Amino acid sequence: MLLARTSASSLKMADYFVPQNPMENLPQPLVAPGAYLTLHYRLASLDGNDIVTTFNGNPATLQIGSGQLAPFLEQCLLGLPEGAEHSYTLTPEQSFGERNPDLVQRVSRDTLSENSQLGEEYKVGDVVEFAAPKGGRFAGVLLEMNDEDALFDFNHPLSGQTLKFDVRIIGIL
Repeated sequence: MLLARTSASSLKMADYFVPQNPMENLPQPLVAPGAYLTLHYRLASLDGNDIVTTFNGNPATLQIGSGQLAPFLEQCLLGLPEGAEHSYTLTPEQSFGERNPDLVQRVSRDTLSENSQLGEEYKVGDVVEFAAPKGGRFAGVLLEMNDEDALFDFNHPLSGQTLKFDVRIIGIL
């Protein structure tokens, strides 16, 4: 092994300093499919009204790809490093989709009764769940009701809206 001798005058000030945290040079973890995250997040309307937020309390812990967060929100997180703070503006096409007028439908009072508990009363604005073929469930918002039928909106309540998604990644495993 050949050692080179340097004079003190050829050294720079930076040559005398060792990083305070030797971990600083390690690669920072990034959000990836299957990663466990601790984060704060906020989904809000463009006018700033919170739809859901963790910023006022405890952070959320979740696993990417497990269905705990909508897939389009997970896509925003992929590739972010630990400590990242980011805001996204999501168009309807990037989030819950455009409103579909075909999903505003009349339901007979008989069908409504079949999907209700005995004596259940509904009022405009109620969210009512219906049995779907093959055992699934779906919900609609009651818009109006008369003696023969009821008008429901089966669009997602946030469809057609541009949304704001704010995130702060606290930890990644």
